[in-house]
Amino acid sequence: MDKLTQVISSEIIAFENYFKEAVKSRVPLLDRIMRYLVNRKGKQLRPKFVLLSAKLGGPITNATLRAASLVELLHTATLVHDDVVDDADERRGFFSVNALWKNKVAVLVGDYLLSKGLLLSLENDDFEVLKILSEAVKMMSEGELLQMEKSRKLNISEEIYYEIIKGKTASLLSSACGAGACTTFSDPELINRMKLFGEKTGMAFQIKDDLFDYGNENVGKPTGNDIKEKKLTLPLIYTLNNCDVDLKKKIISIIKNDSTNKKKVSFVIEAVHRSGGIKYAYDKMFAFRDEALSILYEFPESEVRDALEQLVRYTTDRKY
Repeated sequence: MDKLTQVISSEIIAFENYFKEAVKSRVPLLDRIMRYLVNRKGKQLRPKFVLLSAKLGGPITNATLRAASLVELLHTATLVHDDVVDDADERRGFFSVNALWKNKVAVLVGDYLLSKGLLLSLENDDFEVLKILSEAVKMMSEGELLQMEKSRKLNISEEIYYEIIKGKTASLLSSACGAGACTTFSDPELINRMKLFGEKTGMAFQIKDDLFDYGNENVGKPTGNDIKEKKLTLPLIYTLNNCDVDLKKKIISIIKNDSTNKKKVSFVIEAVHRSGGIKYAYDKMFAFRDEALSILYEFPESEVRDALEQLVRYTTDRKY
């Protein structure tokens, strides 16, 4: 992502310094855990979307850096809590917080990150940014709970799937773009356009994540993990809706009763490939990506717009 690196290289450094200060604690254990998290940062996609969305409207300010920090604080909090819920021992190839310090500490760490984000905005009167991100947190919780509810019954339609991923994934990327934009744009309509741009990108991002479950790449989780956890994602939903009755019954039976049997999970994965479920999901992913790009192209051509386009394309072309 050469263009992106050139356009916001100094701003990324400023954000990283700001974020390190934002998570500091006077409690030695907490400060040690914060350093552990900061040193194992991921791709930082969401802060990059904040910074570029802001720069599309004008020079990046301290309010933009705070918005990017808030997004990263909230995102990190959800990851820490997700690892507790999923009983996951690893995150990005490293031990998770709950694996090293147990569940009770991990839950409190997630709460700490959330409260630090809220205070960061409140202490600086960033009420519009806080409003945008608070809505995202609500939608993320609703999306996860809706997925849990529907997964128990194995009756997720394609429309419900889109509702789930809009809440649990796309809402945070949407709010990242909206929060960044509201620090430099004055027109509410343009801020809303950037939120929609982020939402469409987030939809494509999650479908790509779901497709990893059916591939061969080493992406930090085993192939077939979603099936093991009884999560119905787009490739599988398409297959169940378009295969014959006998195959559908067999797939549902495996998911219900044998989702930990590697041989049977492999059968489901092969059935999804044969049915065209992978191609269908890729087509939908690219459709959401192209919707995001069409919104982006409404803005004047610039190196910032080019960098945002590169970031959008990365979300669907990435290998992990």
